[in-house]
Amino acid sequence: MKNIFLSLILSVATLLAFASKPHIDYIKVDAQRSTVKWIGSKINESHEGTVNIQKGMLHINHGVLVGGQMSIDMNSITTTDIENEKYRAKLDSHLKDADFFNVKEFPSAVITIKKVIKGLGNTYEIFADLTIKEITHSINFKADVYIKGLNYKASANIKIDRTKWDIKYKSASFFKDLGDRLIRDEIEFDISLMSATQ
Repeated sequence: MKNIFLSLILSVATLLAFASKPHIDYIKVDAQRSTVKWIGSKINESHEGTVNIQKGMLHINHGVLVGGQMSIDMNSITTTDIENEKYRAKLDSHLKDADFFNVKEFPSAVITIKKVIKGLGNTYEIFADLTIKEITHSINFKADVYIKGLNYKASANIKIDRTKWDIKYKSASFFKDLGDRLIRDEIEFDISLMSATQ
């Protein structure tokens, strides 16, 4: 009787151990269908455009986001709100040079999720490291993540102070008397991700 009781206890303990053990699925981001849109602004005007995702992966534990990483192809940065082809090409080239992202030396940017706090429904608060030009700073932002099995759709809005990543061109934080040539320090990114399993 004692042996049966001990066996029962061991069985229950084993079941509990397996039940509490995380089962993490590493699900790739569909880089072709996912998007990153950016917005930058001066005093009197703003510009927007896109930049491509190289690759990415979200970590899902029993239907809950727990981590992930995404790399961005900075060579792909382009402006979408300028109709004049010559002016658009000039701005795109400037964004790629050393005044801004210096893509020749630093072709990729990386977001690595470090901590996730699940909120109500499909909302999350995400704490991540953002690496641009090999400079890493912590960021945090809200995200909506809809998960069904091995499929997900995620969206987030991220705002950063570009000067933390040594992008100081025409920043009032570093240069005086810029007038309407001033470029605001804040850059905004709208990110939309879709899983590669859909």
